[in-house]
This record gives sequence, C-alpha cells and structure tokens, in this order.
Amino acid sequence: MNKIWLIIQREILNRIQKKSFLITTILVPLIFPAIIGVLIYIMVKEIESARPDTVLVVDESGRCSLDSTRRFRFVPLNTPLNEAKKVFQQSENFALLYIPDFDLDSPEGFALYTRENPSIEKIESLRNILKDRIHDLKLEAYHIDREVLKKLKVDVNIKQFNITETGEEQSSNSGILYAAGFILGILIYMFVMIYGVQIMQGVIDEKSSRIVEVIVSSVKPFQLMLGKIIGIASVGLLQFLIWIVLISVLSSAVFAYFGMNMPQQELMEQMSVQMGNEEVQQAMQKQNPQMFKLMQQVNQIPFGKITLVFLFYFLGGYLLYGALFAAVGSAVDSIQDSQQFQFPITLPLLIGYIGLFMFILRDPHGPVSFWLSVIPFTSPVAMVGRIAFGVPSWQLALSMALLVGGFILTTWVAGRIYRVGILMTGTKVNYKVLARWFMMKG
Repeated sequence: MNKIWLIIQREILNRIQKKSFLITTILVPLIFPAIIGVLIYIMVKEIESARPDTVLVVDESGRCSLDSTRRFRFVPLNTPLNEAKKVFQQSENFALLYIPDFDLDSPEGFALYTRENPSIEKIESLRNILKDRIHDLKLEAYHIDREVLKKLKVDVNIKQFNITETGEEQSSNSGILYAAGFILGILIYMFVMIYGVQIMQGVIDEKSSRIVEVIVSSVKPFQLMLGKIIGIASVGLLQFLIWIVLISVLSSAVFAYFGMNMPQQELMEQMSVQMGNEEVQQAMQKQNPQMFKLMQQVNQIPFGKITLVFLFYFLGGYLLYGALFAAVGSAVDSIQDSQQFQFPITLPLLIGYIGLFMFILRDPHGPVSFWLSVIPFTSPVAMVGRIAFGVPSWQLALSMALLVGGFILTTWVAGRIYRVGILMTGTKVNYKVLARWFMMKG
C-alpha cells in the first residue's frame, strides 16, 4: 500500500508542477467567461447599431402593405416584376420581395430575390411578417374581431407537486430538473473522457521513455497502474474544485463591482426573508408570482445529495474507464496505435451520453432510463442525469454497488493486460494478442 501511495504522490506532483496544469487551471475559468462576455457584448452592440435592411416590394395582390420594422424597411415598387429586378440590380438594397395575387386559403407564389444567400433567421423573420399579414387579411375576410380572438386563447398553467413517502407535498419544475440533468450528464462525459485519455497518454509516454522498466523493478505493475489511475483522478478532482472556487469568486467580484449580488445569494436572501416574515412572503407572491414560484421550486432541489452523487459517479466512472485506458496505453507504443482500441472502450460511455437525450431527459423513470443508470458502463452519465428528477433509494444503491463492482472487475482485467503489455515494445497488438496476455499466468 505504501508503494501505491508513493506512485500516487509522484503522479500528483508531476502533474501539478507542470506549466500546462497551472495555465489550464487558472486561465480556463478566466478565458471562457471572458470570451462569452465579449461575444455577448459585441452581439448586443451589433444589434443596437445595425441598420434595417431595405426590402423592395412588388405587391401584385394590392393587399399586403407591410409596415417597416426594426429589422426591415419595406419600400413598395409600382412596377412589373421584370423592371423591379433591374431596379434591384442597380441598387444596394438587401432584397426584392415579390407578392403575387394569391388566394387566402392557399397562399402560394411568393419569391425573394437577393444577391447572396441570406441567413435562416432573416428568411424566418420575413416569412413571419407575411404570415401575420395574411392572418390579418383572413380575419377581415371572415369578419372576426381581433380582440375577440385574443380572448378566446387560454393559457393553462399546471402546478407540479411531488408527494413523498411521508405524504408531504413538494413543489417541482421539470424545466429546472431537465437543465440540471443536462448539465451534470455532459460534465461527467467530458471529465471521464478527458482524464481517461490522460491516463493512456501518461502510460504511453513512460513506456516509450523506458522509465517504466526502472519503476517496475521496485513495484508490481498492478500497483503502478492503480497508483497512476488514483493519482490522475486526484489531480482531476483538485482541478475541478479549483475551477468551481475561481468561477464563484470571480463571478462574485464582477457582480459586486456593479453593486449586485450573485443570483444564488439574492435567492437565498429572499428565501430567508420569506421564511421569517409571512406578510413579506405574501407581498412578494403578489408582486412577482413567477419569481416566487421559481424560488420555491429551486429550494426543493436537494443540492447536497446531487453534489455527493455527482462526485461519486465522477470518481467511479473515471476509475472504471481509467483502468481500461491504462490497459490500452500499456499495450501500444504510440497514441496513433491506440485509436483502434479507444472506440470499443468509449462506445458504452457514448451510448450513455446519447441515451441522456433520447431516454433519460425525456422519460427519467422509464425502463430504458433505469437500465442505463444501473449498468456500470453507462451509469456515470445516466444516473447523474436522472438524480435531479428523484431516484428511489434502492435504485441508487444498486447502481452504486454495481459501479464499484464494475470498477473492481475492469481493474482486474486491465491489470492482467497491463502486467504484460507495459514491458512489451515493438509488438504488433490486436485483440487476439490482448486476449493471450490476459490468459497468461503471472
């Protein structure tokens, strides 16, 4: 055990002392918010300073007088279409819109002439303007009052409640739970892939530099593999925690600079006021019922349980796949040679990632979602996607137990391949060779 601990220390120190670790750990929380902020600022400024596009309109129906908007300025032309095309070619206007003498029941024959292919957004905006105009014409033709039509539309709001085993009712919101499952599932997929490949790259580098031949003279190959996996997992977890702290601190500093509180701080303050003063609670409910409802729903989410489950599946999924990546790294001599073995390893993780969108977020309590969340190779992504929706305790316990068992199994299988492959160089490796290494007696 002492030897494994020494290898873990070596892996942690070697990686955190590298400039690349310091750069990614410190700059990533700075770069991504900065890039997003700059792009949003540029987009807002571009929208504010953008001039409306001029659209020439030939209306043969005589019924579509289009009002200019912030996006488009419509200029009618009382000329035939062929002459209008010549006028358009000689101008610098954005487009020429042709409106035929159409039938209200089946409006067809509309055409848009441009010099270059416009964006889908602009085409949709023009289409919606025409749809609204034709809609108004239909209302006039059928003598339907617009205000009466608006009153006929009804917005139905369904309140969501969960009834616990004790009979307690808790407010919920599927939209919030969907977002939580979406974000957590993607984070698990990304971290397991990134740090799993790092293990494989580290094993290949040591094998190529012959350092491993010196190391295995004093420790067993299995101890070396296990120490490397746990060491890199510790570095990944440390980096992840540093990112959370840095992003929280930087976000708080930015909000404080503008004299604002962080959204979660403001939410907690408002919730504490509501819980302590019933009159204030009723006043806030009347003043902003949507925000009041959202705060109640967010307050019902078990963030502590979700965080613990996320950390468990992050470590469990990483250790499970890390052992397989280490086995592949020990069997090959370069990262190029490893590509034929990477896909079968990552395929179950990819199935879990795709299943997150196709099954789990769509129906988190369905049979496919259940099996994806208990099978060890897909549970790291699937279960963290389900956990926000509420998972029965027995399912969570079964999934965790199987994940631990899966890690032990994959570590044993990978260890048998690792003990032989780590000392093999220049060997053409295929699945038959890996099977032979696995069956070899130590």
